[in-house]
Amino acid sequence: MPQSVINRYRVVWGVPVFHGRSRHTLDSKGRLAIPARFKEVLEHNGGDSIVVTNHDRCLWAFEKDDWKIIEEQAARLPLFDPKVHAYIRYFISGAVECQLKQGRITIPADLRDHARLDGEVVLVGCLKRFEIWQKELWDEHEFPRAREEFAGANEALLNISF
Repeated sequence: MPQSVINRYRVVWGVPVFHGRSRHTLDSKGRLAIPARFKEVLEHNGGDSIVVTNHDRCLWAFEKDDWKIIEEQAARLPLFDPKVHAYIRYFISGAVECQLKQGRITIPADLRDHARLDGEVVLVGCLKRFEIWQKELWDEHEFPRAREEFAGANEALLNISF
């Protein structure tokens, strides 16, 4: 891989990861351009699709191979646990594979409705996944909340050695 491409994405433990935040426009058909640095991570790992599912007030997007691991782990959970039922009914059943075509994916209407995606969105790199947020919700609520909670996170991370 050319050095110019390698420098655009981050590598953690030898694996390229999603990082950074960017603003994009979701068109009326639900098509969303994927940032170049995210596409490079997918291409590096041979992916031509992304698995997108609902989570809280946003969508989570995974590489197909990472999603397979999540499904395998979910299949091992206790069959009769009500919390497992909720997890599978909400998170796992919401998953849709979205093909990457011409650098874009099409997000199905039900997932767009769940996250209230319309017009401007923010893509947030979170290492093994990225999140898709409605811009106003991200700007007015989620980013300020994350910034506020960051101070508390420092305390929790004190015992981690780098």
